[in-house]
Amino acid sequence: MRLDRRDLLLSAGAAGLLAAAPGALAQTPAAPDTADQALGRHLDDLAERLLIKTPETATSLGLDKDARAGLKGQLSDAAWANVLDDRGFCRDGLRALEAFPDSALSPQARIHKGVVAYALKLGADAAPFDYGDNTLASAMSESSTPYVVSQQDGAYAAVPEFLDSQHAIETEDDADDYLSRLHELSQVLAEETDRIRKDDRLGVVPPDFILANILGQQQGLLAIRPGQSRLVTSLARRAREKQLSGDLEARATRLVETEVYPALAQQYETLKGLAPRAGRDAGVWRLPQGEAYYRWLLREGTSTSLTADEIHRIGLEQNRAIEARMDGLLRARGLAQGTVGERMTALGRDPKHLFPDTDAGRAQLIDYLNGVIAAMRPKLSQAFTLRLKAPIEVKRVPVEIEDGAGQGYMNFGSLDGSRPSTYYINLKTTQNWPKFSLPTLTFHEGVPGHAWTGAYLTETGKMPLIRIILSGFNAYIEGYALYAEQLADEIGMYDADWAGRLGYLQAQRFRAVRLVVDTGLHAKRWTRDQAIQWAVDNTGRARDAMTSEIDRYCATPGQACGYKIGHTEINRMRDKARAAFGPRFDVRRFNDLLVQTGSVPMDVLSATVDGWIASGGQMRL
Repeated sequence: MRLDRRDLLLSAGAAGLLAAAPGALAQTPAAPDTADQALGRHLDDLAERLLIKTPETATSLGLDKDARAGLKGQLSDAAWANVLDDRGFCRDGLRALEAFPDSALSPQARIHKGVVAYALKLGADAAPFDYGDNTLASAMSESSTPYVVSQQDGAYAAVPEFLDSQHAIETEDDADDYLSRLHELSQVLAEETDRIRKDDRLGVVPPDFILANILGQQQGLLAIRPGQSRLVTSLARRAREKQLSGDLEARATRLVETEVYPALAQQYETLKGLAPRAGRDAGVWRLPQGEAYYRWLLREGTSTSLTADEIHRIGLEQNRAIEARMDGLLRARGLAQGTVGERMTALGRDPKHLFPDTDAGRAQLIDYLNGVIAAMRPKLSQAFTLRLKAPIEVKRVPVEIEDGAGQGYMNFGSLDGSRPSTYYINLKTTQNWPKFSLPTLTFHEGVPGHAWTGAYLTETGKMPLIRIILSGFNAYIEGYALYAEQLADEIGMYDADWAGRLGYLQAQRFRAVRLVVDTGLHAKRWTRDQAIQWAVDNTGRARDAMTSEIDRYCATPGQACGYKIGHTEINRMRDKARAAFGPRFDVRRFNDLLVQTGSVPMDVLSATVDGWIASGGQMRL
């Protein structure tokens, strides 16, 4: 029977879970004697409530044990009623924070309060948009979307990968919890299907090119015999490795055959029935309150109040500036014919820059990525004084979801250190990855990028649990990762690699292009084909790769704008600090501050940097 989390949130069970919360703001007595301690207790309670609402978060962080062990057999409720509850949860949370005035809090506690308030306000302000998946959880996972299911979102794509890579199998109880989640998966699929029908009645249908991709992926999954599906083979393989007893493989096969596949087939048929109403228009402008919705998505994606027109203009300006730098480098190598995009396209097709498009070539590519990570590690002391381990595992995006998945992404490691960060790269074809493009991607996803900031959370224990759960501020996450690409250049990683430096600039230009095409699609009513062509012309990247990217922006509008806006803001703050400190400025201390502040909205980061400057660099977090 499925646990009703709305009841559990109000029960004494939540209070019992609180005792197990790690990383609290401070070790407090039963009766707090400072404002910081009172806030810390409140935020710890809020964190536990959020873990109950999203059990996958507890598993991802390695917290689904001991007092929280009951969460390991559950998946998040996907019913529309839960979305409405989420908005009430956010509104109530904002009111509760009013009891903690900033004037009584320390600078660090004010950061924690400001971060939580911003996240809750995003969730509460999603209320007018009664379609898709626009919740606190989606905002904090960079995945708010107008469509309940898309080529990259939905239980059919997310849960098999989650169970395989994050649900640990060590004991028979773990295996039973896995089977419980398989049962819940069928319910989640059914809940999503109900919401797809609801959205259809509102006139919210994915465009035909997204719908075709979803249907192709789901049809491919349903064509796999139940016993051969990853949902079964993952459990069977790991159970054998741990020598667990019982008919686990048979039980999993029955669940997939009798519950999961029928629910997925029903979702497939429901989506297939949308086809006559799926048009070609790509932007959210065509949806109910579409313009207001895109403004909310841009606020979520950039954590600024910049308008679509302003973001579009910034993208055009930065695109031109980066293009000029690339033109100079290309001309210095004797490559002067054609536009910069055309020259980069030709460079990317040169066989000497490509790995073979074979399984052996894919293995070589992954070995190369591991070598790039190894080469960066000794250089990190030039950019930081922090000493972090940041273990990373490089893996191929699972074949069954690579058609709709991003080109590269990172899953953070667990808090207990039992699972390292995982850097995924989409290897549907190696032709999308000329060798000169790979170092920058790796610095972005690995070190000193996402894996480095993630390691600070998992290795130091200095961040309250609520800040780890509510850490999905897109402009910080992706803006910092672009800044990490810049740091790699600044510490000399491309000094002997002219093509790699071009790859770095191409990647930076690509993010400027994202500002143009995302706002073009959703505010200026560009067509999908128009956006693809503009991206190909201005990046010099493969059309297949750009098609996948444009479709991603159609499914998660605004998210792609966070990268360059966040990067621009971080550089503005660094310039301000450099001007204030003059010759005393130590970029390593500034970089440490960025990591120690953690994922925050841009205005909170700016206020933190201002406080650090005012303290003469003595402020410690």
